[in-house]
Order: sequence, then structure tokens, then C-alpha cells
Amino acid sequence: MREIVLDTETTGFEPADGDRIVEIGAIELFNHMPTGQIYHQYLNPERSMPAGAFAVHGLGDDFLRDKPRFADVVDAFLAFIGDDSRLVIHNAAFDMKFLNAELGWSGRTPIVMDRALDTVTLARRRFPGSPASLDALCRRFGIDNSSRDKHGALLDSELLAEVYLELIGGRQPDFALAVDIAQGASGSLDDWRPSPRPAPLPPRLTRAEAEAHAAMVAGLGDVAIWKRFS
Repeated sequence: MREIVLDTETTGFEPADGDRIVEIGAIELFNHMPTGQIYHQYLNPERSMPAGAFAVHGLGDDFLRDKPRFADVVDAFLAFIGDDSRLVIHNAAFDMKFLNAELGWSGRTPIVMDRALDTVTLARRRFPGSPASLDALCRRFGIDNSSRDKHGALLDSELLAEVYLELIGGRQPDFALAVDIAQGASGSLDDWRPSPRPAPLPPRLTRAEAEAHAAMVAGLGDVAIWKRFS
């Protein structure tokens, strides 16, 4: 199963007010394991970076001025996330709102919300009443987030990937029983059946032990359960 852990950074909170995406970071997981494939892109928001957003992200107008617009990279972005890979996002409604706004402005079809798995919701179900921020979850699971002095989409995606794997039970929640398509296997786990053993295992019971057991059963009388089912 292919999943994309994804994060965006923006100029503000509302695309309807003219806010835009300034950074996208995404990491590919296959069967819940990182593959090493990433997507990372800074974007020119075609507007000035508000002081508050600069304080959070550390991205200024001078840095972003020569970066591509979302419309310039939309094809590469869509190719990376694919058509049906699950999107693992912290506070998914926020990022999906911005992604779909940018896709709409680029004349592309929006991403359906059903593709997004919200790790905030996942964390609140597992730990009701506890903080569900990314920093809080890193502390809970002992994940080092000391380099997160400012928000960055790729770094946050890397941290979220670790948090997500902990939320679903560790790095191999399916006990590695899923089929590894990357190695050329075909079929699915539901199709798997044990095959007959090519040769029976040799008996480990000695003749003397078998005779001793038979003598014991004989002494128990006709009501012995071993005689009823022999």
C-alpha cells in the first residue's frame, strides 16, 4: 500500500482571502515504511509574505521571489502523489483546503477528501483529551524534534511520518505480512494459503516412549479419553 505523508506551509489561514502555499513537503511510504522518495518544493505565492507568516516559517519575499508558482509545478506534484495513494496529513482539512484552492486556480480537478487521513483525528481517538499537536505527539513518542525551531514542510513531513507509524502501532503494524510488490510478488495477503509440507517431519517420539504411553493408557480402563477417540 502506497501512502504519501504531506505538509504545506502557507502565507496565512484562508485561500479565500488571498493566502497561498509557499512550501510543500511530501514523503512516500510503502507498506508503512519510508522508501526514500520525497517531494519538496518552495513556491512563489505571488504576494508579499506577511510578517506573522515570516516569523513562523522564516521564508521571506526575497527568498521566494525566484521560486516557481504552483501552476508551474502542479504536474510534478500530482505525479508524485498519484491518483489513489492515501494522503497522511496533520490537520488534513487545512492543507486540503489550500491544495484544492491552488489546484482550482491552476485549472485542475480537486483532490477528494476521502483520500486524506487526518493524524489529528487519529491521535485524538487513541489518546482522548491529550494534546494532539505535532510537537506534543513527538514528545509522547520520544521523537527528536529539536531542529523544529521554525515550521518547514519537509521537516514536518519527516516528523509526521514517524508519528504516524507510532500511532498505527509501530513501523510494521501488519507484521510485514503484506505482499511486497516492489520485489515482484503478485496477489494479496487474502490470497495466501499454506502449502503442504514436501516431506513429513520425522517423529520425535522414541519407540520406548510410545510403548510406555500405550501401557499407561491401557491401565486407565475403557473410560480413558484416549480410547474413546482412537
